[in-house]
Amino acid sequence: MSNQFDYIYHGLSPEVGKVRIATSGIAWKGEDSDAIVGLPAADIKWAQWVRVARNYQLRIGTKDRKRENFDGFSREDHEKIAQLFKQFFSVTLETKEVSLKGWNWGVTDFQGQDLAFLVSNKTAFELPLTNVANSNIAGRTEVSLEFATPTNKKPSKGAPDEMVEIRFYVPGTHTRSTKGSEAGSQHSEDEGEEISAAQAFHDTVKDKAEIGQVAGDVILSFEEVLVLTPRGRYDVDMFPEFLRLRGKTYDYKIMYNSISKLFLLPKDDQHVLFILGLSNPIRQGQTRYQYLVMQFSREEEITAELNMSEEEIEKYDRLKKSYEAPTFEVVSGVFRALSGKKIIGAGSFQSRDGHPGIKANLKAVQGDLFMLEKYIFFVSKQPTLIDLSDIYQVVFSRLGAGLGATAARTFDLKIVTKSGPEYTFTSVNKEEYEVTEKYLKEKKVKVKNEMMEGELIMAAVDDEDEEMQSVASSGEEAPKPRLGGDEDDSEEGKNSRHFYSRCYTHSVFSFSDEDFQASSSDEGSPSETSSEEEGGMTASDASGDRELTKSVKGKAKVPKKKAPAKKAKAGSDHEDEGEKPKKAAPKPKPKTKKKDADGDAMDVDEARPRPKPKPKAKPKAKEGEEEGPAKKKLKKSED
Repeated sequence: MSNQFDYIYHGLSPEVGKVRIATSGIAWKGEDSDAIVGLPAADIKWAQWVRVARNYQLRIGTKDRKRENFDGFSREDHEKIAQLFKQFFSVTLETKEVSLKGWNWGVTDFQGQDLAFLVSNKTAFELPLTNVANSNIAGRTEVSLEFATPTNKKPSKGAPDEMVEIRFYVPGTHTRSTKGSEAGSQHSEDEGEEISAAQAFHDTVKDKAEIGQVAGDVILSFEEVLVLTPRGRYDVDMFPEFLRLRGKTYDYKIMYNSISKLFLLPKDDQHVLFILGLSNPIRQGQTRYQYLVMQFSREEEITAELNMSEEEIEKYDRLKKSYEAPTFEVVSGVFRALSGKKIIGAGSFQSRDGHPGIKANLKAVQGDLFMLEKYIFFVSKQPTLIDLSDIYQVVFSRLGAGLGATAARTFDLKIVTKSGPEYTFTSVNKEEYEVTEKYLKEKKVKVKNEMMEGELIMAAVDDEDEEMQSVASSGEEAPKPRLGGDEDDSEEGKNSRHFYSRCYTHSVFSFSDEDFQASSSDEGSPSETSSEEEGGMTASDASGDRELTKSVKGKAKVPKKKAPAKKAKAGSDHEDEGEKPKKAAPKPKPKTKKKDADGDAMDVDEARPRPKPKPKAKPKAKEGEEEGPAKKKLKKSED
């Protein structure tokens, strides 16, 4: 009887191998890597047979409370394996039932280093807590578990999909008690603290997940490190394969192979920023952070000694046994050695103040825009990294900034990338324009300048506004007539004449025509009734006379000659409507009807304008509108 089984997987590894069972123990050997996993017979304590995704699984428990899994056995292998275990190790092979209902609600059970999800008291699936990288509370009742990929696994195009995150909905509350007896914990109120069930589940996962990870010796620890993104103070523990951030609320486990870039940039004269770029972002609630930004003081120094032997230190590049230097130099040096990534520092760019970065805003977020050798890095609450090779063009502009006092001192910098996204950095000091343009041209980046175009456009708008304001404010300036623009001339003339007539609506009854003209510079209180009534008549005459001069030349007769007299006077009285000259010009006829209400105000100037036959009434206002005021003026003249 053969004791060898082919096409068997060890643990979660995708590599296929062979399993051989003998009296001395069990051994598995991979076909590709020639890796060997052996279990002595004396260490085997129990065995289970479980149905899993890859056929059937053989679970073997050891005396040190660990477990080894081998997948890929067929159903027919059960009797054979059970007989071998009974014969060689005196262990009974138990069959563990699983739930195949497919329900997504059930009960969680922490079994050693595994998290089991039970449905109807049967296992639906299990999660190895040793592979849990982070546990976060996503909301009040949701707990998210993120899984880390193996450190020795190389990504390939044909690799199968892997689960990287799972969420549990944990409602309700939980009473936290000490490890003592339940009866004793009930007597003390302090021991019976009530917390949410999600928080209790989250805390348990963190404790269990650290069993296999914290067992390794910590190489170096940094306490109370100020982290700007995500904001808070964290203890940083450095392990051979990963680092762990320990905060009051959140804990993170970051694998060194997930660190893509390291930056060491000066923030100001007193602080330095050490930034980690992550290929797998960490998360707080619903927010993901792709960059981990730490801030250190330049003057802070630290003395540290690594918990490693000299032989282990020699395996890493530029790693020392002990350090006595500024904190940011020690932290960056240890990270560079353990992660194997080069540190990107500030380039040759310098702003007007001598710094490698300039102040700018991205949308509503303020930050520092660093011009590096191969990147443009905007450091803020949400850092943004732009590769220079991905930039299509950079556009300088000051339009849209409001054109106030701030706009005169700042400009906008829009970066258009080849991959699609555009980034517009605003409120950049204008003194940084020359150094920024010089930097981009040195990097052979296409630059487009819209600042001059915007200045010319706005200068033209400003000149036009000033011209219009000066014309509106200078009432004494008589506009020059334009060729072929009789209607425009009449309107402008009305406006200038109307300004004076409005000042004398009350005094016109007691002065003669000569006095009225001579005192045109004085100001008095206008009468709204008389100004509107007489102004309407003026508007009809002033705008219609010139238009109908040629067309009505043959019809020189008017129903009464007193109508022209009123029109002539209206030429000066119409100015009483200081705010309605333009409206009266296109539609003068409706206002002529108001002359009936106050025709006496027009009688004083009847005699003087008679020699002027030029003004002539429009066809629509021939009889009905002029007979009324003519009769009133006759009565006035008789008196």
